[in-house]
Amino acid sequence: MPISIPGRVVVLDYGQVISLPPSEADRAALVAAAGVDAEALRRAYPVQRRDLDRGTLSTTDYWAGIGRACGAEWDLARCQELWRLDIRGWTSANADVVALIGELAAGGSRLALLSNAGPDYGGLFRFSPIGALFEQVFVSGELLLLKPEAAIYEHVADALGIPLDRMVFVDDRDDNVAGAEALGVRGHVFRDAARLRTFLTDLAKETA
Repeated sequence: MPISIPGRVVVLDYGQVISLPPSEADRAALVAAAGVDAEALRRAYPVQRRDLDRGTLSTTDYWAGIGRACGAEWDLARCQELWRLDIRGWTSANADVVALIGELAAGGSRLALLSNAGPDYGGLFRFSPIGALFEQVFVSGELLLLKPEAAIYEHVADALGIPLDRMVFVDDRDDNVAGAEALGVRGHVFRDAARLRTFLTDLAKETA
């Protein structure tokens, strides 16, 4: 059923809200393509991820740096393949959340997306089937800003033409939601689609 939340903009995170986390098969494919110890890859993967997501580190340098941390020198072709597999792992959608987004759009609710991600994800987000339902897509690597920094939420509110207290923000990370709430944003920490549905329908009744 349509969900109408007038006077607000619902801003959703992408990773592990709209998307599912990478599966075991995705992780295994990444390890196989890397050709290094799985534990070494697991440790190296997050070290420079925030630099990648902030847009201050290129995807090539990010993957080459992981290779060096694992004792390997990866050429451009290897970096390209690892990049492809990594994006594959982060772009499997949670069908129940996608259905909720469709119901919000059907109800006339304003929608936007805000993701900590490298600039290479911008086109994927904007031109995916659900991309057309978002008024705007905000990607940290394009903005050179990161959640939970205050400046990124302020930028989003300004671009959407709303005060911060008219923003509803959904993210799977407590610190990202807390950063938004500190500015007056209405926040929800995502745990599953059922609880998100309850939050949104309750908010729809509150704002009716």
